[in-house]
Amino acid sequence: MLQDKIREGLLQSAGLSDEQIADAVRSERETGQSLDQVLVHRNLLPETDCLEFFANNLGLEMRTSLEGTSVPSEFIQNVPVQFARSHGLIAIDADHRIVKVATHRPLDVRPMDDLATMMEREVEAVLSPRAEIANLINRAYRHKADGVDEALDDIEEQDIIGLAERIEESEDLLDVANKAPIIKLVNMLLFQALKLRASDIHLQPYADRLQVRMRVDGILYDTESIPKKAQEAIVSRVKVMGKMDIAERRLPQDGRASIRIGDGDVDVRISTVPVQNGERIVFRILDKTTKVYSLDQIGLNVEDKKLIERYIGYSHGIVFVTGPTGSGKTTTLYAALERINSSTLNILTIEDPVEYNLDGISQVQVNTKKGLTFAAGLRSFLRQDPDVMMVGEVRDNETADIAIRSALTGHLVFSTVHTNDSASTVTRMLDIGVEPYLVSSSVLVVIAQRLVRTICPRCREQVVPDEQMRFRIEDLRLSVDQFPEGKVFVGKGCDECFHSGFAGRTAIYEVMPIDATIQDQIVNKATASDIKRGALERGLRTLRMNGVEKVLEGATTPDEVLRVTQLDVN
Repeated sequence: MLQDKIREGLLQSAGLSDEQIADAVRSERETGQSLDQVLVHRNLLPETDCLEFFANNLGLEMRTSLEGTSVPSEFIQNVPVQFARSHGLIAIDADHRIVKVATHRPLDVRPMDDLATMMEREVEAVLSPRAEIANLINRAYRHKADGVDEALDDIEEQDIIGLAERIEESEDLLDVANKAPIIKLVNMLLFQALKLRASDIHLQPYADRLQVRMRVDGILYDTESIPKKAQEAIVSRVKVMGKMDIAERRLPQDGRASIRIGDGDVDVRISTVPVQNGERIVFRILDKTTKVYSLDQIGLNVEDKKLIERYIGYSHGIVFVTGPTGSGKTTTLYAALERINSSTLNILTIEDPVEYNLDGISQVQVNTKKGLTFAAGLRSFLRQDPDVMMVGEVRDNETADIAIRSALTGHLVFSTVHTNDSASTVTRMLDIGVEPYLVSSSVLVVIAQRLVRTICPRCREQVVPDEQMRFRIEDLRLSVDQFPEGKVFVGKGCDECFHSGFAGRTAIYEVMPIDATIQDQIVNKATASDIKRGALERGLRTLRMNGVEKVLEGATTPDEVLRVTQLDVN
């Protein structure tokens, strides 16, 4: 009876033929997979459509996003991570009677029964996409004891052995049992960094210790202090991980490693530099388990989002995203590519490095040693019948020239530039030798951006500003009267945000379309300040203006906006 209902529903809601339905049911019997898995694996229905169908027919709740969801602590304590991962199950809410569990397998009921036994409570299914569940599992189990202090306690001089042994191509950080203490310590430092959402780990040698520092939300914090006696062993272990020369201590070295955390991979770039008290190590962490953000999630206001959506829909031209290192430029580009990605477009990217994998998009990694530069990659792309190309960065005249000529010959090109604001991007193109008429006729829009930390939602509170904060508010050309009840939102600090008062980041934007006036100014080689002044008169919203909006909304603080927009001009 249920099978008949499913047949009818699929025919009505998805337009599948009787033949396709019969084929799916036959595959279900032959492979042992449930019907929902067959439909997704055979591309008969997109996963979200399939889940929505079963949610409607089985009367289940559906959540397309689990962003910001907290996992009940009793689930993490009672359910092994392997069980959660293999069955794609994670608790999203619980009370004394019922546990709500997210699953992407609506017809797989046996694991739900096992889960009810483990939790000693009734279980209620909520349908959610597989990627959302996998991300939440990774986030939840990272908060389980980090063990760095235990590893530090284990270090004894006689234990520092076996450092140069071969390691697996991709090592699972959760597998710390029976590891030599130094190996365990390095794994745990990486694990703690992932837990803290750190983008970089610094190991800085001093005369008496090795100081661990982590960059979280753009700010560097001191964390552990490791005894000096372990320094050489840690450096050697890190070099083994990064496939570097452990005997070379006088020259800087670069390496990379891939570490596994559950079913997700994290790429680690490693740099060593000889300094006065040993070798300084920096890890750059590229967490591929984090999802690609959409244009709706990166902090754009309604007007800016409409502008960007308009220009990324063009068939040819250049879209530049500009800002300093670590300002979220790549995230914005990925969000734009994700928005326009479709089976009708051939999209190619050349990046250094490839930070996230995008389905349906061909991504190329720069390899300067082999001669694969941005310019060389772009040239080869033109023979690949592209519709859209993304070049990680325009650094020189050659890359800029190829990108601009590609835009003029019918391709949409995305790229990044390191400049302070939108207006100075077009003058930078002229500075590196591109002809003004080429710039004016090819560039569609310039998006300048910065990242500001957002106030922690758990410890967020309104306070009456003190004298110092009043000065900050005045620096932003605001008055206390513009805030609700004359109070400003701040984070007082809690365990969740590591007592910083901030959790996560959002971007502030300055979106400058290259209109006819600016095109004339470019041809006449006007200065960046002249271009910006004219754009302001025609309604340009600067970085600082956008930051002020975020302060008034209670998303961030005056200090944060002043910290990242000191070079902005009003």
